Amino acid sequence: MSLALLLRHRFPATQLDMDFEVPTPGVTVLFGPSGAGKSTVIAAAAGLLRPDVCRIEVDGVVLADTASGVWLPPERRRVGLVFQDAKLFPHMSVTTNLRFGMRRAPTGVVRFDEVVELLGIGALLARRPHTLSGGERQRVAIGRALLAQPHLLLMDEPLASLDSARKAEILPYLTRLKTALRLPIIYVTHALDEVVQLADSMVLIDAGHVVGCGTLSEIAARADLPLAQRDDAGALLLCRVVEHDVGRELTRLEGGGAAFWVPLLDAPLHAECRVRIPAREVILAGKAPDAISLHNIVSGTVRRIAAEAARRSVLVEIALPNGALLSRVTPDAVVRLALSPGSPVLGLIKSTSIEVLEA
Repeated sequence: MSLALLLRHRFPATQLDMDFEVPTPGVTVLFGPSGAGKSTVIAAAAGLLRPDVCRIEVDGVVLADTASGVWLPPERRRVGLVFQDAKLFPHMSVTTNLRFGMRRAPTGVVRFDEVVELLGIGALLARRPHTLSGGERQRVAIGRALLAQPHLLLMDEPLASLDSARKAEILPYLTRLKTALRLPIIYVTHALDEVVQLADSMVLIDAGHVVGCGTLSEIAARADLPLAQRDDAGALLLCRVVEHDVGRELTRLEGGGAAFWVPLLDAPLHAECRVRIPAREVILAGKAPDAISLHNIVSGTVRRIAAEAARRSVLVEIALPNGALLSRVTPDAVVRLALSPGSPVLGLIKSTSIEVLEA
């Protein structure tokens, strides 16, 4: 199953030309700078904008195809929408707001009690929107969208108006939502912390064009894409817990075809987690040192080297058996190690430099 979108549209000052296909279910993050065209994709998918040329297909259902004259109106698309502003009805209780989403919805698999439990809003049902925090309002807005029994959920920067504390409060609920309901979700953001926790697939958009599309781990480790030019660039790997060494206070993870030791985790064996390894924390070597405090020495092959002129540095993309790492080093380091595409190389990583996201 997949979600495919083709979109061409001319605005007075710019022209959009996008084409991508991603697997479903899962969260597809549209990522890029403001004005890149991310929200236009949301509007077209929802039926709120009729582009010059468009084809949108979700799991075999065609929502729009200008070539064949198909254009389902918004009310027939079975699409849930969540914006920056929760847009709740101020005169209604949380319960009434939630049930508003059910008024015209066909019978579906999403149940009221399940949504309330999933989003942790049981204690809020009798309250009015003005008494809720920003994070609570957004959880209610998400619940209302889910109770409309959507086949596709569209989220346009739903956390952009929240401070860091409220964002940290709601992100775990979004993680639970995508795991429990297994809906196709298009999620717009330019916040990397949301990407690393939520994304399954990623579409990089710049100036109305798709510049990269693939799984999160593939796109994050591409040295030639704009994401890698950020100060916080790094690889993202899906891992599982394979060993706890209580005596050494370490946990061993496996992912991407490599093993990593990290500080002891409070997680069961075989639990899945995401790890982020910042490019600035990966040291390169031609051979393993005799004595060193590092726990992680990972073998790989240089896949790509990209110069960063503004930083006077170089990004080295290292292929693993089933993944990749990024390392930010000086040009001199590349020369001294005689690195080029195809060269074997070792990545040296401190256990405390590996960021383990929720397991």
